[in-house]
Amino acid sequence: TERDDGSCCFLYYAYGSNLLRERLLLSNPSAALCAMARLRDFKLEFGHHQGRTSSVWHGGTATIIQSPGDEVWGIVWKMNTSNLSSLDKQEGVEDGYYVPIEVNVDTQAGKVLTCRSYQMKDYVCGPPSPQYKRV
Repeated sequence: TERDDGSCCFLYYAYGSNLLRERLLLSNPSAALCAMARLRDFKLEFGHHQGRTSSVWHGGTATIIQSPGDEVWGIVWKMNTSNLSSLDKQEGVEDGYYVPIEVNVDTQAGKVLTCRSYQMKDYVCGPPSPQYKRV
């Protein structure tokens, strides 16, 4: 992982609604666009935590699941470590909806970056919510 001074920043691989800069910056003002990147051997899916519909989105939200041969395109954001807890909170980690995972992604420039990302826990497949699709 490339870091300026070893500790101040981390890289976050975003897909789904966190591709929208305005949404991410609401809780995480340090987010800066780093690169477009591809996550290999995963695919994008929509669904519900434990089959329950999100009270925020009223439908399925995005997750990534291991799937050999598939790929997901997303954005790598460089963020200050002070925003780590706010990002976890936004992604529902403390409520048990998503879990942080570490992924290696390939940038368009051919670099491999190690990033934090999130995967839905106890995932049940379902159609994306209309609001989520608009975002």
